[in-house]
Amino acid sequence: MTTTGSGGEAADVTADREVVISRVIDAPRELVFEAFTQVGHLSRWWGPKGFTTTTRSFAFRVGGAWDFVMHGPDGTDYQEWITWREIVPPERIALLHGEHRDDPNSFESSLTFEPAGERTRIVMRTLFRTKELRDEAVEKYHAVEGGEQTLDNLAGYVADLARSGFTPGGVED
Repeated sequence: MTTTGSGGEAADVTADREVVISRVIDAPRELVFEAFTQVGHLSRWWGPKGFTTTTRSFAFRVGGAWDFVMHGPDGTDYQEWITWREIVPPERIALLHGEHRDDPNSFESSLTFEPAGERTRIVMRTLFRTKELRDEAVEKYHAVEGGEQTLDNLAGYVADLARSGFTPGGVED
């Protein structure tokens, strides 16, 4: 995948280490962003289809972490650790994701939340340390399909919240 820099030049330096997934979600940006800020929201939609999540600890702040286990539909448990690196409400979240703190195979992700009228376009960019780690994630762990399913789960979750009258900040109409 090729991205462009601010001057319009091709930024192929990381293209072979990156996965980019995007989706337009039928909910306002503030609500979509909030779905990432509270563990009560995250635990209801995070992960590919059929997965559930158990949180050990959660601190949504720069430098804070989310320590959790994803439970696969086949009964396999996946230890996960996310450290929040940048939070710009309601525009952007950057994070480091691995199996544990200081995981040498961790990867960086950034999520941008762009207004699209009454809807939100979310773009998730994931950058791996090496091409081999990216290829393993795509081929062995189905990172593209899993990312698309995760954003599908998010879209369904926030659309249900919006239909029920839920507004950012937890106030129901």
